[in-house]
Amino acid sequence: MSDARNSVFEGPGPDAQFALALAQGRFQIQHCGACDQHVFYPRALCTHCGSAQLEWVAPSGAGRVYSSTTVCRKPESGGDYNVALVDLAEGPRLMSRIDGIAPDQVRIGLRVQARVIDDPIKGKLLVFIPEGATP
Repeated sequence: MSDARNSVFEGPGPDAQFALALAQGRFQIQHCGACDQHVFYPRALCTHCGSAQLEWVAPSGAGRVYSSTTVCRKPESGGDYNVALVDLAEGPRLMSRIDGIAPDQVRIGLRVQARVIDDPIKGKLLVFIPEGATP
């Protein structure tokens, strides 16, 4: 294997790099220098063109809800919450949740903004809030 090919796989993997940035309160996705596309979930090679020219960038955080469902739980278990697919302005679609409104109020097409929050149990989490809402 060539040295260039080996360098793609040195150090922590892309998922560990994403998790480290998130633990530091930063939301990042990858951008391919070869085809100018954004990539998420973190990868070693671009899913669009196969290039290893992926760099970490801070996305705008702007997005739209593509789909959402409500997970029903008893109040003593934390109550209901939503699971949403969000299309980022940069192109990738990712899974998260929408905070700041009731789970059954999340609608397809809702404009949202990414936030990294501190969860007392899970640590730093990437969530979205409705556009214009206060964090």
